[in-house]
Amino acid sequence: MPVKLSTSSLKQTHWYEYAVRFALGGLATVAAGLIGSYFGASVGGLFLALPAIFCASATLIESHERRAKEKAGLSGDRRGQQAAALDAAGAGLGSIGLAAFACVFYVVVSTTTIGAFVAAIMAWAAVSVSAWLLRRKLRFTSRTVRTGCIGPSANGRGISP
Repeated sequence: MPVKLSTSSLKQTHWYEYAVRFALGGLATVAAGLIGSYFGASVGGLFLALPAIFCASATLIESHERRAKEKAGLSGDRRGQQAAALDAAGAGLGSIGLAAFACVFYVVVSTTTIGAFVAAIMAWAAVSVSAWLLRRKLRFTSRTVRTGCIGPSANGRGISP
């Protein structure tokens, strides 16, 4: 499935949901600043890398998916949880890319600042896309293995020879 930009979710989101995202993101940034002032910039920087908006976005994704299913007359609890879990998986893969960005930037910045940004962005993109492709490949491989054992066998009796 190719990556596409869709603006339809902007129409589904209420103003207060944006306010929640903004407030939680701001609180996470303030908390990182307080931690940084108490423990030092190195520790504070680690907490600043926290995806501040993730908590709010996961709950909002879950509620949007649930509402969409309920409008169709179905229970949307499971679908909302699955959508939030998929968002969490993407955030985890992005965090792996962020770690690669930090490592490359740390190594290269003493030579050149612009070069460090360019190299770090390239590392982030390569690691994030590679992690996504690996997850996708492993997901399809494990699904094939699981369904291959469960389905009817060639002898038609549902029992493996």
